[in-house]
Amino acid sequence: MSVKKILIVDDSATDRQFFLETLSRAGYQCVTAENGDEAIAKSKSEHPDLILMDVVMPGTSGFQATRAIARDQATKDIPVIICTSKNQETDRIWGLRQGAKDYLTKPIDARDLLAKINALR
Repeated sequence: MSVKKILIVDDSATDRQFFLETLSRAGYQCVTAENGDEAIAKSKSEHPDLILMDVVMPGTSGFQATRAIARDQATKDIPVIICTSKNQETDRIWGLRQGAKDYLTKPIDARDLLAKINALR
């Protein structure tokens, strides 16, 4: 699988900017969403190759959005990597159970992020 377009989902403008700069420099096309509901909608309209999902957001959480995307016929094949400050092992297990392919904790190291993306190929 070749990743070209990435949907970045985070309610923090600072974190969105970090992801945008890191991924754009690496040659990826990026689309952003600020909450879980917007993530679910953009996963259908933008057809990204990968979704980077924050967990703690107003309204629909990243866990809920990941579950909705993983269970929808139209979006179930889009891999989700959760990128969150929630660093408990139970959070990681729960995120993977919701359908995420991987789980990274903030602060995100750019090299680790790019390695995880490359591992999806």
